[in-house]
Amino acid sequence: MDEELSILNSHDELLSLMRKTGPEQRDSAINEYLRALKFPPVKDFQKGLEWFNVSEPLSFSSHLQGKLVLLDFFTYCCINCMHVLPDLKDIENDFSIEDGLVVIGVHSAKFDNEKQSKNIMAAVQRYNISHPVVNDHDSVMWKNCEVCCWPTLLLLGPNANPIVMFMGEGHKNILQLIIRNALTYYKSQKLISNHKIPFKSAYHFLPDLKGPLLFPGKITSYLNPKTNTEILGISDTGNNRILIVESDGTVIHQIGGSNIGYKDGDFEEALFNAPQGLVFRSDREVFIADTENHAIRKVDLINKLVTTVVGTGDQGNDYKGGNEGAIQEISSPWDVCMYKLDDGKEILLIAMAGVHQIWGLFLDKVNWWKNQSYAAGTCAAIAGSGREENKNNAYPTAAGFAQPSGLALCEKTKALFIADSESSSVRKLSLVDGKVSAVVGGDINPRNLFAFGDKDGKQYDAKLQHVLGLAKPKTADIVFVADTYNHKIKKIDITNNTVSTMTIPYTFNEPAGMCMSTNDKKLYVADTNNHTIKIVCLDDKLSVTEVTNLNLKFSSKLLHSTDRSIHDIYSNKPVNLNAKGGKLILTINFELGSGIGLTNEAPQSWKIQIPDSSWSCVPTSGTNVLNVDIVLSVPPGELDQVTNIDIVYKLMTCKSDICIPKKFIIRQPIHFTDDALITLDTNINFLLDQSKIVFQNKY
Repeated sequence: MDEELSILNSHDELLSLMRKTGPEQRDSAINEYLRALKFPPVKDFQKGLEWFNVSEPLSFSSHLQGKLVLLDFFTYCCINCMHVLPDLKDIENDFSIEDGLVVIGVHSAKFDNEKQSKNIMAAVQRYNISHPVVNDHDSVMWKNCEVCCWPTLLLLGPNANPIVMFMGEGHKNILQLIIRNALTYYKSQKLISNHKIPFKSAYHFLPDLKGPLLFPGKITSYLNPKTNTEILGISDTGNNRILIVESDGTVIHQIGGSNIGYKDGDFEEALFNAPQGLVFRSDREVFIADTENHAIRKVDLINKLVTTVVGTGDQGNDYKGGNEGAIQEISSPWDVCMYKLDDGKEILLIAMAGVHQIWGLFLDKVNWWKNQSYAAGTCAAIAGSGREENKNNAYPTAAGFAQPSGLALCEKTKALFIADSESSSVRKLSLVDGKVSAVVGGDINPRNLFAFGDKDGKQYDAKLQHVLGLAKPKTADIVFVADTYNHKIKKIDITNNTVSTMTIPYTFNEPAGMCMSTNDKKLYVADTNNHTIKIVCLDDKLSVTEVTNLNLKFSSKLLHSTDRSIHDIYSNKPVNLNAKGGKLILTINFELGSGIGLTNEAPQSWKIQIPDSSWSCVPTSGTNVLNVDIVLSVPPGELDQVTNIDIVYKLMTCKSDICIPKKFIIRQPIHFTDDALITLDTNINFLLDQSKIVFQNKY
């Protein structure tokens, strides 16, 4: 067997060797495999490639010499690639760079739009990727390593020698075992180095005057029949929160947002992880696709409570469902919409991107098409086989979708329109009989998921590029589509399945979500990479008259607060920032005094406390307490006003055999002036001694 083929099948060889032994002998089996390896080193990265999260390009001959390197070959549109990211985060938490492991994302694009470095940069920021990423725009490293699918993980030894390759997702546990043994094995040969690499967070490159939103994903509207007023729901995806907003931009409720997580409770306690689609059931209830928590959450706007109605918080691989929602595992729900049957019974329809299907949460007992009966409270697949394809069929479970990511309901025809992102098409599911049919985009060959482009036209002749959002006016046979990777809004005539590009005096950047105003006079667009909500104003013929911003107005009451009374506060020297607002980059490092250490295995954490919800910050918390790197989007401030940023530390320190908990706040005052910089990069350095903190900054 030649060496290239052996790399592709190395995981089979290793797993076969491990299966011949019991669990106690697995370490020995891995060591035997490592001793027998004879793969030559892979070629180094090309010169001139663009890198993210590092301050200079990395190479195997310098930065990565003496490190195990885990290459993650991915493309940022791919849901399976997204599923790997939490596994990589866990692996990075287990094995640090100083331990000898470096994770590198090798971005080898599927779509033309994904080859552009500015778009990869936005994806790195949006998905909270903290390890180095390289734009392998011509797929040179992909070809050198004989990669054939997304995602692929390739583990390299300390001299860039291949160890093992895994394709697809779900390999975290075996990778952790192999990495642990490989580090021990190569350290015994003195081949592992503990040197650092030159990090520089991609968050540093967020726009200077970004505003409070961070990669908003979806938006929905609702007309309150009691007050005859319109309210909006916004998934502020990057801030892991939901905003309930009046049509003038006044924020009524902030739900979540204090951190990334999975937690039910009141609006301050509740935690989300990259929420996407959302829909009002009434003026009281909102359902949310909590995408990276693999859950559907329900918000009670009266009692101000969040509960989970579908999902366990862990990714599922069920392609059928049918269990009660709270115990039914699901995978990456991306959008939701409400459907009411003629008898008044309700179904929450779900674009289940992770398993390429459409699911339903049956809020009432329902007897539906194909003689299917569903009990109230159950959640089940209703269309799609689970195979990733663009297959239309009269039988819903025989049809196939490719990462459905947006939904829009046509009440008149009882049809569900679906943004099928990976086939770059819009599809239609009949809610009368379950038939799945083509609308525009994609290809007649169901296995061809590369039929993308930017071309107006009819059905398969039309070409789109990774569509994510849809909106259906009530008053016309039209569906608006967010042609996300073409950065355009297009209009589909659903009577003849033709699509045309709208003339809009504004440049979108990967718009991902849309909804109509309740009077069909406005199209609200979540302009994701521009961190804003745009209002596209329409005339009676649904042509564009103007484009404006939805300017959000926050109340200080929406802030998640910290009890400062139990913390010692240490205030740094004030810094000056322009009164127009801007961007503040805070890099905070501390050293431990003589004889003091951080208790091994004990929880160590920091979190930031911002003045109010009009501020935005990434990240908001972390466990790497020695090196904190924060990027704040600062709103306009009053001249000569001083505002405080608090970084709250909770540590467990040790001295000799004594453990000493420490809670304290490092405060950074900000002074607003009319002649200061809009972007400011500030370092805070301090020494943590037994009884005090000493700042060590040089001014």
